[in-house]
Amino acid sequence: MEPNAVFDAFKVALICILWYICSASGNIIGKLVLNEFPYPMTVTMIQLLSASVYLGPILRVMNVPHTGSVPKRYYMTMIIPLAFGKFIASVSAHISMWKVSVSYAHTVKATLPLFTVILSRILLGEKQTYPVYFSLLPIIGGVLIATLTEVSFDIVGLGSALIATVGFSVQTIFSKKCLKETGLHHLRLLVLLSRLATLCFLPMWFLFDFRKILHQERMVEENKMFAPVFLLLLDGFFNMLHNIFAFTVIAMVAPLSYAVCNATKRIVIIGASLVFLRNPVTAANIIGMIIAVFGVLLYNKVKYKFVMF
Repeated sequence: MEPNAVFDAFKVALICILWYICSASGNIIGKLVLNEFPYPMTVTMIQLLSASVYLGPILRVMNVPHTGSVPKRYYMTMIIPLAFGKFIASVSAHISMWKVSVSYAHTVKATLPLFTVILSRILLGEKQTYPVYFSLLPIIGGVLIATLTEVSFDIVGLGSALIATVGFSVQTIFSKKCLKETGLHHLRLLVLLSRLATLCFLPMWFLFDFRKILHQERMVEENKMFAPVFLLLLDGFFNMLHNIFAFTVIAMVAPLSYAVCNATKRIVIIGASLVFLRNPVTAANIIGMIIAVFGVLLYNKVKYKFVMF
């Protein structure tokens, strides 16, 4: 292997490790926050606000180019709906994390390929090969096993995780469409969506969570707000880093390699949550998680081997 190839491989591996650390840390911190401070919308708003504030200066330091342009009519037909979807998916993800264990929430999110295939067929008319459809069966089977044996099962948690997965799937499909049609840099699209989502849903946050938080007199009187606020800010920071590393890996590797890296990230998050949060699991529950993640890896391999052009 040439020296440049070795260096590139090392750089990708290092970025992936940082990506996994930030993602696992953010999920664990998010769960700790929600256990003591059950306001999923506030956690989402802090993450969006963190991306809105931090990413601007970071992109200038990284010298990310201002490519492409967004026509005014495109805001109403694509950008604002994407921002809305980003907010709803994020809030749903945090509700699921609040209601069920991190490991189970991410096992349910392993169904992302299933929803991507279904929605791509419905919305864009894309067809897949039979091997791709069959590769989805282990994902479905693994999630079913994990669900039936989940110790902390909660129907709201399951429903929220599924809504979040559908939301992220729709975002993935239309974000790619948006990037292709506008020529925007992916990180600049991320900043734009984060800022719009923050601006659009700030009134909703004031109406719901902010008013409830103000009535948390016990926490204020007993000075118990410092820890949740600190963890919220830390969670927002890790989420911002997670997005930067994820998009960097997307830009550096082939789609199949990224898909495998993303599936590996889910394994790291599930494993880290089991170790650090010590949520109760059964042997069958772990087997279901393993089957689901294996199904994701199988889907990725089959998808890019038999993809129809």
